[in-house]
Parts: sequence; C-alpha cells; structure tokens
Amino acid sequence: MRSKSSTPVLDIDSELDAEADRSTPQHSLFERLYTGTGGFEIVGRRKFFYSLSAVLVIIAILSIAVRGFTLGIDFAGGSRIQLPAADNVTTSKVEEVYSSALGHAPVTVQKVGSGAAAAIQIRSDSLDEEQTVTLTDALFDAFQPKDSDGQVNRNAISVAEISETWGGQITQKALIALAVFVVLTMIYIAIRFERDMSIAAIGSLFFNLVVTAGIYSLVGFEVTPAAVIGLLTILGYVIYDNVVVFDKVEENTQGVLHLRKHTYAEKANLAANQTLMRSINTTVIGMLPIIGMLVIAVWLLGVGTLKDLALVQLVGMIVGAYSSIFFAVPLLVSIKERFGPVAEHTRKVMARRSGAASARAAEVGASRAGAASRTSFEKTTSFDGFAAGRESHGPRTRDGGGPRPGARPSGKRHKRRH
Repeated sequence: MRSKSSTPVLDIDSELDAEADRSTPQHSLFERLYTGTGGFEIVGRRKFFYSLSAVLVIIAILSIAVRGFTLGIDFAGGSRIQLPAADNVTTSKVEEVYSSALGHAPVTVQKVGSGAAAAIQIRSDSLDEEQTVTLTDALFDAFQPKDSDGQVNRNAISVAEISETWGGQITQKALIALAVFVVLTMIYIAIRFERDMSIAAIGSLFFNLVVTAGIYSLVGFEVTPAAVIGLLTILGYVIYDNVVVFDKVEENTQGVLHLRKHTYAEKANLAANQTLMRSINTTVIGMLPIIGMLVIAVWLLGVGTLKDLALVQLVGMIVGAYSSIFFAVPLLVSIKERFGPVAEHTRKVMARRSGAASARAAEVGASRAGAASRTSFEKTTSFDGFAAGRESHGPRTRDGGGPRPGARPSGKRHKRRH
C-alpha cells in the first residue's frame, strides 16, 4: 500500500490557498468606489485613457476647424428686436412673421423674462434701416403690442444694433481675459506643486479647455459673454479638483522611494481611487444647481441669458471630473517614470519582484521534484517488498492444495528410488 506521507505537501498548500481565495468575499462596484482601496486600475490602464483622451481632443479640434463656433450677437454683431410677450405672441408666430417680412429666417427667437416683464427676443444679422422699418411694421400689425400702461404702442417694439466692431472688441477682451486667467493659473500651479505635477495639471487644464470648446462647436451652442464667463469658472473648478487629487497623491507617495514594496505608480493609483468617489460626489452635487438653473430659470422663467452660463458649466464639470482623475494622474505617473529617482525606484522594485518570483518558482520546482522522487521511491520500495514476499512464500496454489497448472515445482528434488 501507498503510505500517507507520499502525498506532496505542495498540493495541500495549493488546495488551502485556493479554498481561501474561494472563501474571500468579492466586493461590489459601489463598495470599491466608497472604500477606495485601489480596486480600479486607472494608472495601469493609462494607454486606454490616453487613447480616449486623444480621440476627444481630435474630434474637438476637427469640429472647431470645420464647423467653427456659433457666435452670439455680442461677438458677431447684428440686430436685436424685442417685443412684449402677450397671450397671442409666441416664438413660432414671431419667427413666421419675421420670415414673411424679410424673406429669411432669424438667427434665434426666444422668450426672456417672466410675468409682466416677459418678452420675445429676436436675434438676426445686421438689418438696414429699411429692413428694420419693414419688420417693425409687420410685428406691430400682427401682434398689436402694448406698452407698460396697457396701451397699444408701436414703441413697445425695441430695436438695438450691435456693430461688428463692437463684437470684435468683445471677442478680443474675452480672449485676453482667458489668456490672463490661464497664465495666472499656471503660475499658481508651479508654486503650489512640484514641477511634474505642475506640467500634468496644466495639461489637464488645456485638455478641459479644448474638449469643452469642441463640444460647444460640435453641438452648436451659441457662444456669448456668459458662456465665456462660465468657461473661466469651470477652469477654476478643474484646478481645484486637480489640487485635491494631487494632494492625495503627494500624501500617498511620501517616502515611497525609501521602500521596495510599492512603486510610485501603485501609490498614485491608490490616491486616484481614494479621491474618485469624492470627485463623483462633487460633480453630481455641483450639477444639481446647474440643472435647477436650466429647468427653473430658462424653461419656467424664460431667462434665456442664464442658459449659456448653465450649459458651459454643465459640460465643463463633466469633462473636468474626467480629466482630473483619468488624465492628470496617469500623465503625472508617465512623466515621473521617464527619468529621475522615481524611474530608478520603479526598476528596482520590479527587479526585486522578478527575482523573488524566480526564486519562488525555483523553490516550487524543487519541492515538486522532491515530492515526485519521494513518491517514486516509496512506490519502488513497496513493489520490491511485495516481490520479496512472493519469493519467500513460494508459488501460488489453487484452493490451498497443489501447485497451479504450469507452475514451476518448488522445494528440494527427491532422488528416485531404484
């Protein structure tokens, strides 16, 4: 029989480890989000996020180059016509009267204000004096607008002309404000963080700027001064989110170069996981008042000027939450691992792990070889003992009687008696 000691110890250990793995509870998606224990591989899949970010940037740049922007009247210049919003005055009827009077459609027709101050606002290309008179007469004949005293009055229809020169000045001032904001932000980041973090944060800032502008161009949102103000606000939010994430990265990676257990990338990935749920919560909470602004101020109260501000904030917050976690942190790790002490430390840790894995593989191989040799020895010993037992007991017999047919005679030969 095979002895109990012939069972390899390594197989028992493997079975115990497998049983322990099966008994370990698997955490759900929400548990991993809230615990932030590094369950999501963000830095390790940075090539995927780089590819996704590159696709977004390329789409944004192509849209800006091909489609351009839908500039508001404050930037492009034009005419703004406004009349009181009575019960018989709707945006569709006003657009129909405009098209019939001038032979082309207006740029936009929307309701602004609420209550007694509600009005229908028409934005169009620049109209000459004759076109303005023709349109005013057509609107007055169609709707008979009343002034604040309740009297039918032609002067209730107001016309404002914004020249292209004024629009160019507004555009120039908006670009200057954007450039000054970006420069000041870069200076703050350079002072607040180390060099590599500053580069990653500035890259995230420009990524957010290009993608948000590209979405505006792709969807056709109108660019107004309110949209520019909202864009500057969103860039400030992106920097705030980057500061929070990089603070956690800096805390986790403090002293990591003096250890050989974890790499800088693993610690940075843990920091991204630990701030992921916070970024999601901040984004969702920040989006709630913006959605409320769109629903209440724009659709219910008819304050059209707030729509441009709310749209750019809504788009920018979503893009900013993505860029601070899935773009800025992987970019920081890539910069760190290219050269310098972090790159050297990563090579040492990986070499140490490779050596430990090789030693463990050799140990496992030796253990298996030893177990196999012991098993083979025990089998051989058992067979030899069995064979020796057969020789000692002589040939087998049937029913305990004489030898079986064909068996070789055993015992001493007796001499034949004569």
